[in-house]
Amino acid sequence: MINTPVKKNPYINLGAWSSSELDLLIRESSKIKDPGERIDFLSSRFLGTDYAESTLIGDDKTPEIFVTDLKGVDCFTFIDYVEAMRIAGSFQEFMENVRQIRYRGGIVSFGNRNHFFTDWEEGNSAFVHDVTEDIGKSFSRKVSKILNERGDGTPLLPGIPPSKRQIKYIPSSAFHPSVVENLRIGDYIGIYAEMLGLDVSHVGIIIKTATVVHLRHASEKYRKVVDEDFKKYISDKPGVMILRPRRFQP
Repeated sequence: MINTPVKKNPYINLGAWSSSELDLLIRESSKIKDPGERIDFLSSRFLGTDYAESTLIGDDKTPEIFVTDLKGVDCFTFIDYVEAMRIAGSFQEFMENVRQIRYRGGIVSFGNRNHFFTDWEEGNSAFVHDVTEDIGKSFSRKVSKILNERGDGTPLLPGIPPSKRQIKYIPSSAFHPSVVENLRIGDYIGIYAEMLGLDVSHVGIIIKTATVVHLRHASEKYRKVVDEDFKKYISDKPGVMILRPRRFQP
């Protein structure tokens, strides 16, 4: 007899919003042509949203459940939801986009989930692209890593095969004014991780004005989505990876 996986119902919690309110917000945002400005508009609506850990359901022993939880976000689900809204024209499109953004081929399973920032880039190359070297130029560095493999060969995430990746990043000490000038509002930022098996330790969004550059992110320290001074935030971090949203009109 063939055992087939039990299909679980999605878990949906829209937090402070109703589906009609989100539909209105997304339709309003789709009028904003610049992708970075649209990301700023949408992500600003998450400011103050609670930080939450272990927001997704599934591992190598637990069946994956499709989760959309806007009541509480971690750093990764925050950018999942923002990008899914950014390329949507309606609430229904947003819900489908979350599936496509989070899972390779839109197939909900732990093995198909984009666990790493470079997974997120590869799975969503139609919507974002790596501009780390374009921004950092001669300051940028490359390093080969085997993601999901510790120094002793054991996995960080059981059930996920290791994968060799070339990671590009800009050392934090290299963010001189000429480099910061190349950042754009709405750029997705990954904080480079020196730890074996990881590409980044945290992610967020660049919010840029004429006078200040902020990192908008779901902060474990402040337990909510906040804006922090970008240069100050990265001052004690190893470096930064940068993905830029491509133009996409819902």
